[in-house]
Amino acid sequence: MAEKKEKKIVSADSGEKISNKEAARKSAEKGTRVTQEAAPVGNSTGLRIGAVLCWLGAFALEIVAVLILNGNISWTFLPLLYQLIIALVLDLALVIVGAQLWKKANKISPASEKNPVKFWLWNNMGVIACVIAFVPFIILLLNNKEVDKKTKTIATVVAIIALLIGGVASYDWNPVSIEQKDAAMQTISGNVYWAPFGKVYHTSEDCQALNQSETLTYGTVEQAIAAGRTRLCAFCAKRDNISGVVTDKPVEEIVEEIVDVDDAA
Repeated sequence: MAEKKEKKIVSADSGEKISNKEAARKSAEKGTRVTQEAAPVGNSTGLRIGAVLCWLGAFALEIVAVLILNGNISWTFLPLLYQLIIALVLDLALVIVGAQLWKKANKISPASEKNPVKFWLWNNMGVIACVIAFVPFIILLLNNKEVDKKTKTIATVVAIIALLIGGVASYDWNPVSIEQKDAAMQTISGNVYWAPFGKVYHTSEDCQALNQSETLTYGTVEQAIAAGRTRLCAFCAKRDNISGVVTDKPVEEIVEEIVDVDDAA
């Protein structure tokens, strides 16, 4: 029988980086796992301020790109196309950073889903900022009659690609509402666990979905959601008979998977 890999549990706020071998050595010496509490949830205000500043910087770079396009600003040591590309790339970087900060803030302080339109807008401010940061420039570029065809074509393609990348990176694919967060916090009172690249949190570190995870972080449900794990593992929900909490799969799918495993055995 293959020896089960020992998991390592680390704190979300731990500044110490420990390799798997080092953790195993320390665990063997102490006879226990490396266990530390997760990072405090923090405050969303600073993250939102940072996001807004990034977006303002992105809008400023868009204006710079327009001024370069119109010849109001020119770095004579670089061709026009290169100047535009540099401005667009910097614009994209600020848009994405701002969106990540905003999405992080939304995990700490979610919006209510009672108003679906407002809920979507609040969770996708990054997408709106991305559109504002690129679409006006694209329109002005396409209507410009003075730029040569090659420069216009390449710059337009770059701007559209930046718009698409920024939009995908800014969109919140897994939003959480204040109602979902409150329901999870009221239902689950103990510690939960999550893997470094996982998308869900688990009520047990021995969950079958964590069998291949050598590193785990643990903390409260609030800390898990703040870390981007907004849904409960469906296996854990089924095992612990937890209802009223958003899971990663419908219960029916979990039952089918369990039946399939039993039949295969």
